Amino acid sequence: MKNNYSKRTKIVATIGPAVSSKEAVVSLIKAGANVFRLNTSHGTLDDHKQKFDLIRQVSNELDTYCAIMVDLQGPKIRVGNLLHEINLLNGQEVIFSHMLNQTDEKVIPVDYQGIANDVKKGSKILLDDGKLAVVVEDVDGNLVRATVVNGGVLKSRKGLNIPGSTASLNAVTQKDIEYIKFAVDAGADFIALSFVRQKDDVLLAKKYINDFNSNIPVIAKLEKPQAIDNLQEIISVADCVMVARGDLGIELSPVEVPICQKLIISECNKQKKPVIVATQMLESMINEPIPTRAEVSDVANAIIDGADAVMLSGETSVGKFAIEAVQTMSKIAEHTENSVFYQFDKDFEMSEDMALTRQAIVFGADKMLKYVNAKAVLSFSHFGYSTRLMSKLKPSVPIILVSDLEETCRKMSLAWGVYPFHKKWDNVLTGDLLLKIDEFLINEAGLKKGDYIVITGSAPNLITGRTNFVRVHKIGT
Repeated sequence: MKNNYSKRTKIVATIGPAVSSKEAVVSLIKAGANVFRLNTSHGTLDDHKQKFDLIRQVSNELDTYCAIMVDLQGPKIRVGNLLHEINLLNGQEVIFSHMLNQTDEKVIPVDYQGIANDVKKGSKILLDDGKLAVVVEDVDGNLVRATVVNGGVLKSRKGLNIPGSTASLNAVTQKDIEYIKFAVDAGADFIALSFVRQKDDVLLAKKYINDFNSNIPVIAKLEKPQAIDNLQEIISVADCVMVARGDLGIELSPVEVPICQKLIISECNKQKKPVIVATQMLESMINEPIPTRAEVSDVANAIIDGADAVMLSGETSVGKFAIEAVQTMSKIAEHTENSVFYQFDKDFEMSEDMALTRQAIVFGADKMLKYVNAKAVLSFSHFGYSTRLMSKLKPSVPIILVSDLEETCRKMSLAWGVYPFHKKWDNVLTGDLLLKIDEFLINEAGLKKGDYIVITGSAPNLITGRTNFVRVHKIGT
């Protein structure tokens, strides 16, 4: 499948019942999906294994590289399995208790054992992303009695939040460990860690990944107030960050979320880490074929802020218009990226924590683009380190990555503006190799004879060394 350079911002699509067929996955990729998210809060290991294999199969058949993200549930508190939906009425008394399955219609099950310890009279409990709310009246042993203050229909397995709670939930649960092993065994490209509060949460997840003899990158999902307090140190140890606005907007006031989003994106760009903006971006498209104007503005503003990727959740996993949602997001990205408002500060500070030579190379390459009217950056990279640095500069042209590792090509599916190709070209950059590169650029990458490009790579080995050179090249000469 030929690359389309018109969209630089990457799209993460959550896989689910609405897109469980091969035809649907093909359509999602052709519509612009770059990364597929497996939400382990729902489904079984076997379900996710089938989805994983399907995505890999389709990607191979389409000759494209799509990354797979295993999103851990984390210490998420949820309502248990109800006997049937409950219509909660304002003023109604309800009872909560720790259990997985409802056995008494008068008691709402909660899968968190410590719920009776973490609330007191006057505590507010929010349900289903804050749509429903109750206030605690008293705690009697393992029973929590409360009054409904914002009613509605409650369904099984909906989320439950206790804002301001001091609950000492484990950062990585036993279920998460099982899915980390699954991710390692299956060869996932990213693991997303939910409810990160401090950098030690990320380091703990990395320890478990390492225990299974892997180094899969960790995406820190920021959805707790503590994460905002510890923002810089969390980003410093994470490989990528997700602005998970759903729970963040419950734990904080919703009016605080837009500024938090800008703060997180700004700090990620400063630390040169990829950042995803997620949750309810095109929510109305779960049931409607077109989004609201406010949703379109939301996606566009996240892109203008500097997000590397935007994510669809229910829109693709259970939505009636999953393919249309990805197509719409792609169109929003293309239009926004071509606007006069899509401009970024190119004078990033050199970081002492990163390889200075590689920083200097990519910064220099970016500045060279306009002087020769280059049509692309050609980045040779083994693990993609320098390519990711180039991506964070958001250059004016596509970044064509050539790597000798397929897993690097897949991981680059999350990097802004990067289009990966798998080639075994780890040779000294001779005249013969340049001829082969020219042939590739014209026949596979869609460039033309006479176009200028800027090449970055390493010498003497072109790919597997550390990036140490930048070169201007005219195709076909």
